[in-house]
Amino acid sequence: MSEYRVRRGVRAAIPMLLAALLALLVPGCRVMETGGTEDVPPPVKTTATKQSKPSGRKPGVVNIETEQDLNGTRAAGTGIVLTPAGLVLTNNHVIKGATAIKGTDTDNRRGYPAEVVGYDRTGDIAVIRLTGAAGLKAAAFASASGVNVGDVVTAVGNQGGKGGAPTVVTGKVTGLDESVTARDDSSGTSERLTGLIETNAPIKPGDSGGPLLNTAGKVIGINTAASAGQSTKGTQEKKNHRGYAIPSDRALEIARQIQRGEASSTVHIGPTAMLGVKVRSNGRSPGALVAEVVPGTPAETARIPVGAVIVTFGGDAVDSPSTLTALMHARHPGDTVRIEWTTRQGRRLGTTLRLTEGPPQ
Repeated sequence: MSEYRVRRGVRAAIPMLLAALLALLVPGCRVMETGGTEDVPPPVKTTATKQSKPSGRKPGVVNIETEQDLNGTRAAGTGIVLTPAGLVLTNNHVIKGATAIKGTDTDNRRGYPAEVVGYDRTGDIAVIRLTGAAGLKAAAFASASGVNVGDVVTAVGNQGGKGGAPTVVTGKVTGLDESVTARDDSSGTSERLTGLIETNAPIKPGDSGGPLLNTAGKVIGINTAASAGQSTKGTQEKKNHRGYAIPSDRALEIARQIQRGEASSTVHIGPTAMLGVKVRSNGRSPGALVAEVVPGTPAETARIPVGAVIVTFGGDAVDSPSTLTALMHARHPGDTVRIEWTTRQGRRLGTTLRLTEGPPQ
């Protein structure tokens, strides 16, 4: 298993994310009101006969656009239709920080407002729901367990965030069980992903969340990151390019957990709570240093000042920004928590406040 540092095969206009280091999280999402586990299609356990040519079939692809009002930016990505009623699978980093989401089904060419059902930050998987959607063509899935190096594959997505008909690129599987460190250049944040399918299909920004198809046109992976080759011409690009996809089995397992409403240390269900501070490391001292307070949020109402160091949240010690984010991840809008911080003068203060609703993290 090799490891690479790659850039996201993400969004056309990659926004500066408030996430991982922030204690503010996402906007309104609602847990699905209907459906059991059977609504999310299970992976097919049979292996299709090998074909020499890639499939041109690409149903169930959604172009995703997001607005990030807290940053004043827009972004684009791709999703995969799971159910005719509008459940869509995508990458968490595609909807991370979004204050508004729109999904356009590329089969019926209709656009729908979307809400976040749930997401897994560490697995980079999210499920959104297209409001008012019905009769959509769901994508067909196959188990990634039968994938081999050398298999012909097709990547489909919203390259460049241009919308319209999906872009289709082909290549071969060049590695299995790969590990990468994926980085968002605009925010400087990164995360380590493991167990990925590697391909030389030229996956590019905007393709994140889209399907990696086998020769039968079935989804075997969800495109999540890419590293551009040194050359951009002809076959040399395909040779040097490395794209990475999350295996379908793992993605669908997380999707089923989200649909069942089962939260965990990594999976968040429903709307995201927001405190309203951007934080960073406090150097050698424990805690989360407040670098910015977002106007109109509970943090501003509580008069938590810039320069304060948050040391407890809801009775739990905060020793780093990531700890604060994890504690926030377990909360929901409307929860009441007590927060304590130290000032630049060394005073320890505290208050009890009610968390509001913010964007997904």
